[in-house]
Amino acid sequence: MARHKRPGKRHGDGAGGEARGAPAPATGPGAAAGGAGEASAEAAERNRKLNFLFWLRVGLAVAAGSAATFLFEGVAGEERRWASIAFMIAVFFGSIIFAKTMNLRLPASDRKKIVTQGIGSYVFIYLFMWIVSYTFVNLPGGAGPGAPFG
Repeated sequence: MARHKRPGKRHGDGAGGEARGAPAPATGPGAAAGGAGEASAEAAERNRKLNFLFWLRVGLAVAAGSAATFLFEGVAGEERRWASIAFMIAVFFGSIIFAKTMNLRLPASDRKKIVTQGIGSYVFIYLFMWIVSYTFVNLPGGAGPGAPFG
């Protein structure tokens, strides 16, 4: 005997659209109580702390990139570049140490987020601020910041 498919209904769809054999989501007054509500509150707190870590690193990049121009003014040539890169890495390691004191409580699979959170932004903003501040400090003729555009 041939089976006829009803229009609009796909094979494997249950009454609520969930996959066959999957447990139905808990509903009712006690559904959010217990682990689900606590887990979402903990995840929100963890995301808030990771967001803070990201913006902390952006701020450190702006401050450290600008400071590198003045800290290494007496260093000449190639050594200035390497000293600034070493300073950039040292400040980033300082942010890692600070992040470990934040008590993030990350799962084992996300432990690397302490290091990787905001690393790209940190490096590029540091380099950008270092180049811009160095350019403005060393403008030819002692002209002000508007000189390149005037």
